Amino acid sequence: MKLGMIGLGRMGANMTRRLLEGGHQVVAFDLSEEARAGVAAHGAATAATLPELIAQLEAPRVAWVMVPAGAPTDETIDTLAGLMAAGDIIVDGGNSFYKDGQAAAERLAPKGVRFIDAGVSGGVWGLENGYCMMVGGEKEAVAVVEPAFRTLAPPDGYAHVGPVGAGHYVKMVHNGIEYGMIQAYGEGFELMHAAEEFDLDLHEIASIWRYGSVVRSWLLELAELALRDGAGFEDIRGVVADSGEGRWTVEDAVQRAVPAPVITASLYARFASRQDESYAARLSAALRNQFGGHAIVTEHGP
Repeated sequence: MKLGMIGLGRMGANMTRRLLEGGHQVVAFDLSEEARAGVAAHGAATAATLPELIAQLEAPRVAWVMVPAGAPTDETIDTLAGLMAAGDIIVDGGNSFYKDGQAAAERLAPKGVRFIDAGVSGGVWGLENGYCMMVGGEKEAVAVVEPAFRTLAPPDGYAHVGPVGAGHYVKMVHNGIEYGMIQAYGEGFELMHAAEEFDLDLHEIASIWRYGSVVRSWLLELAELALRDGAGFEDIRGVVADSGEGRWTVEDAVQRAVPAPVITASLYARFASRQDESYAARLSAALRNQFGGHAIVTEHGP
């Protein structure tokens, strides 16, 4: 099939390449001329503007949006809506909040432009290994784009999970689970690192746990890569960002009164990782000193 790809960052560019390798035709747009040239070298047609991109597609035209969530995605969708006709399809493959996708579908409906929200997981390894595809939208619209979904995904890695909003909702929960898993691995390996009397080889342990262990996973495979000699682990600071999905998962759990203590704790751990100095810890130390005379540490020492 032929489609337009809008946004050629790490994900969009690699997805474009995988589609091309799968025999699809891609017209690619990015504000960066260098990014456009990068995918053109692999066989993509390119466009310098969104009207130019739409002009190169045939009905029903499919435009796949891979730009940052929030205002950039909304603005791109609204611009495309003014260029497209009834029956055309916009796919949002970014990490958008599921309610934003539902709102976008409502805005597009009067024009007859159809909307698909595609949750995409696979990161920078997706080009080689494929991307897990969690897709929401009307059945008829999804069927049009399904050849691309199946090319992007590894075998058995694609599903039409429900109506508009379902794709990004499932991806949101997926990333919340990811937060918890990453935090559990981090805590477990820190505990083993602290057991100095055993002189444990943490890389070796990560390596053997990949085979037969009940805690094996792709994240553990990545931990093995990160802990290899020369991988630069010793230079990494323990500052962990969050990109939104973990917060949305926790907020959604609160709204639905669903207990999610592990995911919530992992989100708070990310917040703590970005603090140079914890105000809460300072106040705790002060209170212990106030009621019990316990020693405190100041900028000048104990």
